[in-house]
Amino acid sequence: MPGTLYVVATPIGNLEDITLRALRILREADVIAAEDTRVTRKLLSRYDIHTPLLSYHRYSGERRTAEIIDLLNEGKNVALVSDAGTPGISDPGHELIAACIAEGGRVESIPGPAAVITALVLSGMPTARFVFDGFVPRKNRERQDYFASLRGESRTVCLYESPTRLVKTLQTIDQQLGDRPIAVVREATKVFEEVFRGAAREAAAHFGDARIRGEIVLVIRGGECRAEPVQNADIELCLRGLIESGLSERDAARQCAIELGIPRRAAYATAIGMKSR
Repeated sequence: MPGTLYVVATPIGNLEDITLRALRILREADVIAAEDTRVTRKLLSRYDIHTPLLSYHRYSGERRTAEIIDLLNEGKNVALVSDAGTPGISDPGHELIAACIAEGGRVESIPGPAAVITALVLSGMPTARFVFDGFVPRKNRERQDYFASLRGESRTVCLYESPTRLVKTLQTIDQQLGDRPIAVVREATKVFEEVFRGAAREAAAHFGDARIRGEIVLVIRGGECRAEPVQNADIELCLRGLIESGLSERDAARQCAIELGIPRRAAYATAIGMKSR
């Protein structure tokens, strides 16, 4: 595979946030594989770049991946871009990168903007240890369980969220994590950039009456480390009380996980073990 797949980071908002190297690669590549060709054309037009475009998105499927691999095998250089930021971060670029590596191909990263790093820095939260966990779960129960699982997380947590679900997510954070400090970073680097810092309840009130638009990153401060790990005896005691109150093993395990801040699968495994005795 003599061709090279260039993973090119592009601006997350302000089109001036692009490196000289990225512009050179976009000009010199034989083809640009873009998540949305309409979005990428705006960037190319700004810098008078006329490289041919090829769509590559979550619905492209294995056929389009194979086409790009064929281009690389023919000696063509392909620049991979997403709509904004660094390809492969919560977008389908990862599949193409993995496929290229599996074929023994050459992959080069052209570093640049990433929304999660921008938001983390703007939040003012500790940056020495952090975790990026992608998009917040959509379903209510999964969302509740997810944030309950963060009670014992000591690292700063960064998440993506949709404007339409932001307020519900903030309410869930308030229910499960209380007054834990958070930051909501909206439209970073763009004209209407907004950074809200405070408690989730305050953020829910702030955004509740507004028509929210744009890209959003949530940053949540880590909690205190648990002094001692939860013992199996503690899990069993919690489960017995919940089951005696009338809950099924499954529902008891779910509630136990929330109350003790442990993985639901661990609570469920303990419940099944108690039942088999």
